[in-house]
Amino acid sequence: MQGVNPISAIWLSLQVGVICVAVATPVAIALGWLLSRKSFPGKSFLGTLLQAPLVLPPVVTGLILLSWFGKNGFLGRGLAEVGIFVPFGFLGCVVAGLIMGLPLYVMAARAVFDSIDPIYENVSATLGHTPWRTFRRVTLPLAAPGLVGGAVLCFMRALGEFGATAVLAGNMEGKTRTISLAVYTLLEVPEGEAATNVLILASLGLSLAALFGYERLNRYQRRRLDLPDAAHRWS
Repeated sequence: MQGVNPISAIWLSLQVGVICVAVATPVAIALGWLLSRKSFPGKSFLGTLLQAPLVLPPVVTGLILLSWFGKNGFLGRGLAEVGIFVPFGFLGCVVAGLIMGLPLYVMAARAVFDSIDPIYENVSATLGHTPWRTFRRVTLPLAAPGLVGGAVLCFMRALGEFGATAVLAGNMEGKTRTISLAVYTLLEVPEGEAATNVLILASLGLSLAALFGYERLNRYQRRRLDLPDAAHRWS
């Protein structure tokens, strides 16, 4: 099967997804809050720019990233000086997944911050709480269910990324061959059907596990905040 190791592909994809969510979480929360709560020059441009990876073909996004992080790119040159090389390695998989998953996370964060009535934050301010304490103790708990949903979307997008990963990181067994790339490779091999089915089931299982975890966390958070479930909100 041309050296395709399904276990290696699954483990690599899981690592990429988890790292992408870990890196994207503070960035998405900060950008989502900024776009929701603040007015500043270039706000519309920033919002549009953040959504660009969602509308560009993934291969084009990968080519742009390769031009940035390549040895002659404006980011690649600086990183190479400190011994960090993004293209055609594990970091390439992470960067590609992050760029493709972050916009979904930011959109979810912005939407949930938009949905929070500022009166709660104003009341906290009148009680003498600092903006940071208000954000940490009031805004963030109220936004938690939506933020978890954004994290799940980011994870699943990074998990299934193909085009940008193939261009930026390549398709190297045990190094950059994620589930999507492994399935693509196996499609060209007549005897690869069994391994392909394993990868498809693994991808489905990881996606369902992420959704199940989101539902459980969402219900727990709503019970803790005494918020109605979506199923009862319209009853």
